[in-house]
Amino acid sequence: MTLEPVHMHKISELAERIDRSFELDDPKTAADIYRLLEELKIDGKVILKAVDRLFRGMVRTELMAQGEDPYPVTYACDSGSTNPKTYDSGLFVDFCHCGLAATPTDLDVQRCRTIVCAAYSSSRRIAMRATPGWETFDEGLGRAKLVTIAPDELKRKAPDMVHSFAMYLAESEHLLFMKDRLEPESFFIMDGPIYPKQLMYWMVLDDAEVRIRQNPDARKILQNYIDVMDHFLEMKIPVIGFVKNPTDMQIMDSVRKKREAFDLPWMLDAQFFKNVLSLEKAGGTSGNGHEGRYSNNNGNNGNNCRHYGSRSAYLTYTNWFLQPNRYYEKMLKGTSPLAAGDMIQQKLRHRFSPEDYALCFFMLYVPSKDVVFKVEAPYGLIKDDFLRMQITKKVLFDVSLHGFPLTLTKADHLAKIRKVERQEIDKFFESMSPDTTYNDTRWGKFNDI
Repeated sequence: MTLEPVHMHKISELAERIDRSFELDDPKTAADIYRLLEELKIDGKVILKAVDRLFRGMVRTELMAQGEDPYPVTYACDSGSTNPKTYDSGLFVDFCHCGLAATPTDLDVQRCRTIVCAAYSSSRRIAMRATPGWETFDEGLGRAKLVTIAPDELKRKAPDMVHSFAMYLAESEHLLFMKDRLEPESFFIMDGPIYPKQLMYWMVLDDAEVRIRQNPDARKILQNYIDVMDHFLEMKIPVIGFVKNPTDMQIMDSVRKKREAFDLPWMLDAQFFKNVLSLEKAGGTSGNGHEGRYSNNNGNNGNNCRHYGSRSAYLTYTNWFLQPNRYYEKMLKGTSPLAAGDMIQQKLRHRFSPEDYALCFFMLYVPSKDVVFKVEAPYGLIKDDFLRMQITKKVLFDVSLHGFPLTLTKADHLAKIRKVERQEIDKFFESMSPDTTYNDTRWGKFNDI
């Protein structure tokens, strides 16, 4: 033990000094801000607006779990990664392995896999031969591909870009590979956002040091995600992105710019939504669901949280929101892969109106875990009142029953590349040694297995 009681005592004094600085009993600020979100404008442009009406809802988990699953057949997609590896030769490489899980379990679907290796070296003398097409294995149920990033396309962000290429290509290609094997009356969950946000940002930004917009695989990824959404929109199959750790800041940034005399204590949007959805912090006032007050999906008006027993007895959530313009960062003035630069945008194929690809989301608060999740979907599905209601009900049903979407948990176990497997992959590079740091040798033995 490195901290003695005398050290902990001093730390407690410092923590108490901070803790006393915060007032936790003022729900008015969060509720006032929430009312702004009915239609949030900056410089005359709508940044965010409520789909249908603004409300905060509540469901009893026990009653919700006893109901009927609106989509008994559920699929979830996840990709496991080695995480970007560097070697003494200067090579950056990442392997991503994507699979689909199904509920009820479908072993034929789960056996199909897509593996992508992305590699980069700043040396022009190294000629890595990218795979021209897909190499099949496991009796045609698996596909693999090597993609490369040219030396002149990156002068920084190499680990991020290598990871983005491997993960987004593996995920989007596997979705297209599997789309015709899915049951038509099913529900589909993507792990994380529905669009490749980081890649989209660099495709739009004209940066001399990150020039991936000229890379054919980067363009292919954008087209893939449009094709994926085209399939779900055409078939009217609900698809969501389940974001476990939302880190967006656009809403709080936009509210600050409005200068509406709000003294905002929150930087992250998730921090704000946790406060506005927490009955203890937001007050849990009764109401008809309008103007940010709580409505109850069990047929009763929402009352104070004391009436709902333990924190595991209920979930709270917001209405759906549409982000028609800005997305991810200031440079990206759109909410889908169609936001790419003009030259690329002209070459992208899409079957539906650009508005249909715009990002919609609602926020879900799980009091028992004290976490906020973000649920994303394209506007082309959410604008349909019945589909929007069914998608919301399905998410609330899954989380009420399992605390987390069960099929997504299965997909995570299916796709994960574990530490022992990552170490085995390192051995495949016989002529190169992993580029280790002191922390690798100090903490490596404590990592997961």
